[in-house]
Amino acid sequence: MAKLIYSAIASLDCYVADEYGTFDWAVPDEEVHTFINDLERPIGTYLYGRRMYEVMLGWETADTRADQPPFMRDFAGIWQAADKIVYSRTLETVSTARTRIERDFDPEAVREMKTSAERDLTVGGPELAAQAFKADLIDECHLFVAPIVVGGGKQLFSDHVRVTLELLDERRFGNGMVHLRYRSSRRLLV
Repeated sequence: MAKLIYSAIASLDCYVADEYGTFDWAVPDEEVHTFINDLERPIGTYLYGRRMYEVMLGWETADTRADQPPFMRDFAGIWQAADKIVYSRTLETVSTARTRIERDFDPEAVREMKTSAERDLTVGGPELAAQAFKADLIDECHLFVAPIVVGGGKQLFSDHVRVTLELLDERRFGNGMVHLRYRSSRRLLV
């Protein structure tokens, strides 16, 4: 059975975007990006909400830009090779290959995907991840903690989800960022 992984980059105070909606402070350097590429290589399907999908759109053509460093072109190829499912009630069309829209997040359909998939899946974005946590679907969390406190914004984890996590691995990078890999244990909803 494939795993469903929640992967995110967050500030030390657990925000994925600051109060202005920006996350330029979270852009990974070459060392971190190369590590992320290796984590993403086995991913077969990305599950996104509309906003996260719109953030990731640029990877559809990033490998064609001459100014992109090799590690970014590598990620573009990894991203393009995977399937993408966008959960949105408002998005009418997608502009990337291997992408389809689903109007509602259906936990049973995701459970079936995990059972039948040959490669792991990731969920991107705190709101969609919260739905997956509540449905007891998330197997691992890959958190990249940036050495910055932003003071507010979009939370890494949504309210009303309580999860016990077991630390499996950690890695510190030269830029001060830390990767924490957790396995989800018993989930408790509040």
